[in-house]
Amino acid sequence: MRQRALTGAAYVALGALIALGPQFVFAICDQTEHGVTTCFWTARAELGVGGAAAALGLLVILLGRTPGVCAGLSAAFAVNGVLALLLPDVLIGVCEHPHMACRLATLPALNLIGALAALLGAANAARLLKKSGKGGKTDGDRA
Repeated sequence: MRQRALTGAAYVALGALIALGPQFVFAICDQTEHGVTTCFWTARAELGVGGAAAALGLLVILLGRTPGVCAGLSAAFAVNGVLALLLPDVLIGVCEHPHMACRLATLPALNLIGALAALLGAANAARLLKKSGKGGKTDGDRA
């Protein structure tokens, strides 16, 4: 129970940082008179990804009584971490100017948090699958 609660709390905290970080903590650059920039849309997309990651953390706390369920939720959290990492780097991007706030603060922070979330989720899923004895083996493999 304690391990599950700590894991879920870590997922909620990382999800909250992914969602709210670009808005408040390591804010994106100010919008220009020419319209919204790519970092604005990245921050918007990270709201959804971080919200989903935080929700997965709550599900780990509330529903993760068995290792298999917890492993599935952790794998989903890892995918959210990869998505949080890809949004500012590949999928949407941030401003091109190297001295803008989104390049100096938001991009490195999202890269670090996204990588940490992906690694934490994947490591926990692998640990739980190994613990439950279902590390990739199906009933057909046992014959």
